[in-house]
Amino acid sequence: MDTPRDRGRPLRIIIIGGGIGGLCLAQGLRQAGIDDIVVYERDESARGRMQGYRLRISPEGERALRQCLPRQAQDLLTATSNKRHEEGLAAYDDQLNPQWAPAFDDPRGDAPDKVDAVDRVTLRRILLADLDGVVRFGKRFTHYEQVDGEVVAHFADGGSDTGDVLVAADGANSQVRAQLRPADRAHDLGVRAILSRTPRAGAIEAGLPEVLRDRFVNVTGSNGLRLALMPMVFRTPPREAAERFWPGLGFDDTEDYYMSVFSVHREVLGLPDDSFFAMTGEELRELVLERTAGWHPHLRGVFAHSEAEETYPLALRATLPVEPWAPGNVIPLGDAVHTMPPTGGVGANTALRDAASLCRALTAVTRGERPLLDAVAEYQAEMVRYATEATNMSLKIAKWSMQKIDLSEKKLSQA
Repeated sequence: MDTPRDRGRPLRIIIIGGGIGGLCLAQGLRQAGIDDIVVYERDESARGRMQGYRLRISPEGERALRQCLPRQAQDLLTATSNKRHEEGLAAYDDQLNPQWAPAFDDPRGDAPDKVDAVDRVTLRRILLADLDGVVRFGKRFTHYEQVDGEVVAHFADGGSDTGDVLVAADGANSQVRAQLRPADRAHDLGVRAILSRTPRAGAIEAGLPEVLRDRFVNVTGSNGLRLALMPMVFRTPPREAAERFWPGLGFDDTEDYYMSVFSVHREVLGLPDDSFFAMTGEELRELVLERTAGWHPHLRGVFAHSEAEETYPLALRATLPVEPWAPGNVIPLGDAVHTMPPTGGVGANTALRDAASLCRALTAVTRGERPLLDAVAEYQAEMVRYATEATNMSLKIAKWSMQKIDLSEKKLSQA
């Protein structure tokens, strides 16, 4: 396959999916001086879907963000990150008796500008900054075709676009992957989770003990239910930070909160999936309150004050094994190629790492330093290595926190 450089013109890059990985890649390409890029996102706007809440940012994820973002956006990212208090993970049973928990090292130490967690919606707004005209909302990708060495992307509204490269950044349910590798699918781990957000002030008022207020907390219930509780305390409120670092960006007021994740194996849950995933936020909240009736009241108060409109069901899935796609001009990124459970807190970080690595590869192609096939093959080889490590780590933590998970190859192959 010859490259656009061989044909005497710049590289045109089409990115399918305007999530964190796709937007980070777009920002990095812009910083590298590559302007002929477009991001197609199926949602009607940046607020078109539930984007999740607090995101842990690993050293690798922070490095990727700083490599791809302009300085102004980096400053805004730091200012709106989590205000750090206590370190590590604290584990308790459902009566708040301390339990053993794994320890995690962070090579960043106590760096004053360390970004160890962010609000996901705020991060996406930062990643969208200055991409007017690049991101096109309301465009649902349907399929692609190869025409004379180029790739043509088609959309549900009848439109199409032609580029030299198509990046599949369209998530765990990737339509690009469904066409190119229809046999690929993430394995259902059998765990069902309920994600929610509770205003920090309400949780403290409900009696959340001081020792639980400023650290990642894991609670093990005797009935097979688990709670992960994570604080999001902004260093600077997003609206205030935007006014200081990027006037006119228009952030909303966002209060400090806790992200809570209740998880249970579907066998213990005892509900068919069609019923569970059809539940409203209020019904999900009541389900958790019912299942935690015997828990310590300080813990029950957290979920009693959660926001029903910000409560959602989730199935935990994982891609095993992580495998490269055939080198070419259709390139995978993020959950499209390596879905992993949120237990390790590295899914988004791995997508960010993909974005930075692929940005370097495509920049080298654009500058005529590498052939496209070689650059893509090298990117994927490295991606498979670190994505496999991240997936395995996430699965080990899932196994630790949810003992009914069977990680055997035979079981997973049947899932």
